[in-house]
Amino acid sequence: MTDIHSHILFSVDDGSNNIDESMKLLKAMKKIGFDNIILTPHYIQNTDYQCDNHEKKEKLDILKQTLKQNNLEVNVYLGNEIYINDQIPELINSNEIHSLNSSKYLLIEFPFHNKILNLEDIIYDIKYHGYIPIIAHPERYLYFQKNYDLVKKLKADGILFQSNYSCILGEYGMASKKLFKKLLKDKYVDYLGTDIHHTNQIGMLDKFDKMVKKIKKITGEDYYQKILSNSDSLIEDSCKSI
Repeated sequence: MTDIHSHILFSVDDGSNNIDESMKLLKAMKKIGFDNIILTPHYIQNTDYQCDNHEKKEKLDILKQTLKQNNLEVNVYLGNEIYINDQIPELINSNEIHSLNSSKYLLIEFPFHNKILNLEDIIYDIKYHGYIPIIAHPERYLYFQKNYDLVKKLKADGILFQSNYSCILGEYGMASKKLFKKLLKDKYVDYLGTDIHHTNQIGMLDKFDKMVKKIKKITGEDYYQKILSNSDSLIEDSCKSI
């Protein structure tokens, strides 16, 4: 399996604090069946979370070496969870941010409470430059919870959605769980991810089978397998439509 949303790259954002924590998280991920993990540290302009690609790649190399030394067979790839802004194509060209595994797909985070006014213009510009936005955890955005028409409009515009596995257990509240279930029922979820940050979430991973069972109860086996296939195909930059 492939996880396309994680904060396991150490010392770059609010995720893993050091290489030891990264290794503990990767071991836990391997245990539940993840062989490929795209590391997606936050990139938020004008904050401490704007590590550029050069530094991220240096840390990625250290992590790969440590995996090899520990004989842990997990493939790690680079990406970003990009907080939406109007300079995303320029930031890619200047080697500040990274698409998912150097593909045309970008994992993009929205504000949690208020929809930005120029959202449509930003999305248009991203697509104009040849990239495909994947919206991170749409079930967590308050304005999506209150107005499902916004979700439908983005879907109609060809935007992809990545939901968090743990939302099915209500980790982010009942409103988020309710929207997640509706997204699954409407077949709006293109990817699933752990969005894991720290070792205190390993207990959440221990409930992975329970999460999958609840998700499959809504999706059925075929749709769930298509979601997994979408994530796997990001490693080859060939997303399959659902």
